[in-house]
Amino acid sequence: MVMKEFDIIIEKDKDGWLIADVPALKGCHTQGKNMSELIKNVKEVIELCLEVQKEKKIKETSSFVGIKQVKINA
Repeated sequence: MVMKEFDIIIEKDKDGWLIADVPALKGCHTQGKNMSELIKNVKEVIELCLEVQKEKKIKETSSFVGIKQVKINA
């Protein structure tokens, strides 16, 4: 089995839940009450997203580049 590595973006919502998004896999996101739960859930959802991609014969089309902050007057 080949090991793959994925970047994830983690945010905290107003209720304290951690939310993770996997930019390389469209629609692949999950949440957890703490970091260890979130990481466990992220691994599970990545496996599910990869399984769906394989079943639907969808090829990975994007790769994570990075995060950049932009300032505006608001």
